[in-house]
Amino acid sequence: MSPGYGAPTPLTAGPPWQCAGPGRTIPSVFHSGAALMRTTYLPATACLLALSGTATAADTQKTEILQLVDQEAPQLADTAHKIWGFAEVGYQEAKSSALLQQELKAAGFEVAAGVAGEPTGFIASFKNGPGPVIAILAEFDALPGLANEAAPEHKPIPGQPAGHGCGHNIFGAASVASGIAVKAWMIKHNVKGELRVYGTPAEEGGSGKVYMVRDGYFKDVDVAIHWHPGDANSAAQGVSLSNMAVKFRFHGTAAHAAAAPWRGRSALDAVEIFDVAANFMREHVPDKTRIHYVITSGGGAPNVVPDFAEVFYYTRRVDSKVVVDTMNRLKRAAQGAAMATDTTMENEQVGGVYSLLPNDTLGRVMDANLRLVGGVHWTAEEKAFAETLSKALPAGGGKAIGSESQVEPYGLDLKGDAANASTDSADVSWVVPTVGMRAATWVPGTAAHSWQATAASGMSIGAKGGVVAAKSMALTAADLFTKPDLIKQAKAEFAMRRGPDFVYAAMVGDRKPALDYRKAGGSGAGD
Repeated sequence: MSPGYGAPTPLTAGPPWQCAGPGRTIPSVFHSGAALMRTTYLPATACLLALSGTATAADTQKTEILQLVDQEAPQLADTAHKIWGFAEVGYQEAKSSALLQQELKAAGFEVAAGVAGEPTGFIASFKNGPGPVIAILAEFDALPGLANEAAPEHKPIPGQPAGHGCGHNIFGAASVASGIAVKAWMIKHNVKGELRVYGTPAEEGGSGKVYMVRDGYFKDVDVAIHWHPGDANSAAQGVSLSNMAVKFRFHGTAAHAAAAPWRGRSALDAVEIFDVAANFMREHVPDKTRIHYVITSGGGAPNVVPDFAEVFYYTRRVDSKVVVDTMNRLKRAAQGAAMATDTTMENEQVGGVYSLLPNDTLGRVMDANLRLVGGVHWTAEEKAFAETLSKALPAGGGKAIGSESQVEPYGLDLKGDAANASTDSADVSWVVPTVGMRAATWVPGTAAHSWQATAASGMSIGAKGGVVAAKSMALTAADLFTKPDLIKQAKAEFAMRRGPDFVYAAMVGDRKPALDYRKAGGSGAGD
C-alpha cells in the first residue's frame, strides 16, 4: 500500500484539509490552473499523524510544508500552463524567465537576472541569517518541433515552432512553488540559512547550468535539489550520460544545378557524405555510445547548388572521455567529407555536460519524503484522457495506468545500466552534493521528447505531478535546513565519490554561452 492510500476519512467538522486516497481526488484542469486545488489533500502518513494527535514537532512542520505547497498549487498550474503556451527554446525564454522571476519577487526573494552571461538565467535568494545554503534548480526551455495541443491525440499547433515535450514548463513552475513554500516555512519558524532558486535556461543542448558552475555561482552552495517530469514517481539515484554537442558547418560554391553544376561545390553533399561516414562509424565505437544528428540547414531550392549546409551532432556515453574521443573522430570524418567535396568545414561546440555524480545519502532522504507525499491521483476525466492517449503509445507504453499513484523502489545505479539521457544538472553534481527525483507528470509509458509528453504537460495531469515534485523537494530542503548531520554525511559521500584529485573543468571550455544555438548558421556566442 503506497502513501496516499488507505487514509481514514476525516470528520465532517474536522480541520481545513482532507486525506488523499481513493475517492479523494483533486479537480482536473485542462486549460487553466485556477481550479487545481481548493482543499489541502494530505498524504496518508500525514493524515494519520494529524488525526491521531501523535505528531511530533517535526511531523507538524512537515504537514505545514505540505499545506504551504498546496496553497501554491493553483499558481503552479497556472504558471506551468502559461510557460507551456510560451514554448520558448533555449536562451530565448524571455517570457518564461520573466514570469518565474516575477513570482519569486512577489514572494519576497531577491532576484539577480542575467547571470553567467545568460540573459534568461537568474538566481533568486532568501537569507535568514547564517546557516546552510540550499539551492533548488528550475528549468523552462522548450524543444523545437514538438508543439501539440493539450489533447490525447496528435494535434500539432499550426505556426508554433516548439513545444514542451520534456515538461520543463512544469519543472520551472514546481521548483518556484517549492521555493516559495520553503521560504514561508523558514519565516514562520525562524529557520536559519539561505534558500536559492536557480533559473537555469537552455538545458536542452545549451548547457545553461554549466556556465553557472564554471563562473562560480554554486561555490558556496551546500546542497542542490532538482527534479524532472516523467511517467513515474521515483527518487532512485544514478549516473546520466555525458554529452557533447557540436555544429558542423560546410561552405561550398553556389551554381545553377542544371545549367552549370560543374561550377558548384555542394555543401549539402559534404553533409551527406559526413553523415554516411558517421553512420558507418557506429559499429566501431564502444558499446552504449550514442551518436545522433539533425541537418539544420541544407539549401533552399533544388536548382541551386547549396553553398552552405549545417548538421548538428550529439555524442553521449557515461564516460566523458569516450564522448570526447568519439566527437574527435567525427571531426576528422567531417574534414574528410570536406576534402571529398572540395568544400570547407568549420565546427563549433555549443554544449557539453558531465555524467551525474549520485549521492545515496541525499537520495534516501528524498525517497523518504517522496513516499510521505505519495503518488498522483487522477479524476475520472483525467483517467479517460490517459486511456485515450495510451492508445497512441507504442505497445500501449508498457506501463499500466494506475502506476502513477505508486512510488517506484529506491535504487542506486553507479554503473549507468539505466542511464538513457543527459542533463546539465550533472555539472552541478560535481561541485556540490546534488539530489534529484522524478514525478509522474505524463501518462505511464510516455517517452520524453514526444507529442504525448507535450500534451500531458499542458494540462492537469502534468500539474498534479508538479505538486508531488514541489512537495518532495520542499520536505527535503526542510530536512537539510534542520539536520546539519545530513549535509555533513552528504558532503563526506560527495568527497569520496568525486575523489581527492578532482578539479572541475567545463567541457565547454572558456567559450561564452551559445545564445543562438537553436538558429541554423548562428555564430553561437550571440555576440
